[in-house]
Amino acid sequence: MKPDNVYAIVLAAGSSSRFGGTKQLAKIDGETLVGRALRLARAVCGERAVLVTGNDRRRVASACTQGGGFFVVNADYASGLSTSIRAGIEAVNPVAGAALLLLADQPLIGIDHLQTLIAAWCRRPDAIVASAYAETLGPPAIFPRDLFPALAALRGDRGARRVIDAHPERLELIECQAAAVDVDRPQDLESLRN
Repeated sequence: MKPDNVYAIVLAAGSSSRFGGTKQLAKIDGETLVGRALRLARAVCGERAVLVTGNDRRRVASACTQGGGFFVVNADYASGLSTSIRAGIEAVNPVAGAALLLLADQPLIGIDHLQTLIAAWCRRPDAIVASAYAETLGPPAIFPRDLFPALAALRGDRGARRVIDAHPERLELIECQAAAVDVDRPQDLESLRN
């Protein structure tokens, strides 16, 4: 498979209840979390980048006006992360060979890691290529097209881990300790800034 079959989906619709505000708009080094995540998605997938917004959607989308790609509104974002995954998958389903799921709140992820994930998927296009970190695994992760129905069937405030766990024989892990750092609370942001 070719890299141009991969579409990036940046999940940035959540209400950030533990953060106490719209964390997608929090800044590190002068760049919003959501702006940074979408910039990385565009760097590896170009126009094949999709931003899924929901809570505070106008402000979140306005923080990402530079460059190409698509914006999708998840009106059901309050029902949990699965609804954003579903909205993103529905948007790319007609054209994508695979979906690269990214979270807006993992600010230490770099372009090199995303390129490594895509290269691994190109070598083995039937695989789920996930990031391994802090004795776990998860996003950023690439899911091949035949698993889109399983992703679209997810419910509640859970991510794609259920789909990963259901297909261990197809799993390829790429080490990325930077993925262990996420921003859930203001203290997390302050730690990163310091």
